[in-house]
Amino acid sequence: MEVYLEVAFLENFLLDGVLLYLALVCARVKPSVPRLLTASALGAVEAIVFPPCRLPGAAAYFVKIAGGLLLIAVAVPGKRFRPYWMTAAAFFLLTFALGGLLTAAYSFFGISYAETGGYLVEQAPVGLIVGATVAFFAAVCSGARAMYRYRRTEKNVLPCKLKAGTREVAWRGYADTGNHLFFNGEPVCVISAAAVFALYGRDLHEVGRISVGTVNGRREAPVFSCDSLSISAPERTIERENVYLTVGEVGKNYQLILNTALMEA
Repeated sequence: MEVYLEVAFLENFLLDGVLLYLALVCARVKPSVPRLLTASALGAVEAIVFPPCRLPGAAAYFVKIAGGLLLIAVAVPGKRFRPYWMTAAAFFLLTFALGGLLTAAYSFFGISYAETGGYLVEQAPVGLIVGATVAFFAAVCSGARAMYRYRRTEKNVLPCKLKAGTREVAWRGYADTGNHLFFNGEPVCVISAAAVFALYGRDLHEVGRISVGTVNGRREAPVFSCDSLSISAPERTIERENVYLTVGEVGKNYQLILNTALMEA
């Protein structure tokens, strides 16, 4: 199998750069461009130098893992222990994932390749490698954004109990700092129309109306009162009586949008 060093260097420079950048993003470490370029170049040189050495199996994988740890040490700024190992874990997981994706693509398109000491040597069109890498990059970035968005939301979701007459419901409430609704000087929480009937049943009585701002403009919404609201916060349980509720759009992972003023002393 004929290998062109400049093509091999550029391919591995691209792959290592993408993997290192994604690993830094997943570990929430701010990438440094000079460090990232230096580590990518070292990885490309490593991928050219070591495969021809034909090291025995265990030694070859040891060298590859040690080389990966060296690249991460170059790419991660600072000397803190936690960001380094989080980046290392993300880097090796992403390496396995991208390697599996490329191997599957080679098999699907009938491209010949050989495994040499933990490295793949192939005769693949550059466009295929670049296309697969770009698709992998977009998928991982999208997944990372969704994961961190979900974690930010879940951190502010708290178990709640509401009572209205003889009815009591246990819901998940989202503490939203953007909820600035007040009625008669008191904070107002938001629930869906279906949740209103689940809480009040047929005993549904408005205590007033409130102006609610949405992306589509402002609208008038009814206000209801529940007998009590219990919020299980991380450090304490908050008990409030005669809490106001209004109707609005609520997320899929919770049933109640809390007004954070309820959680203040």
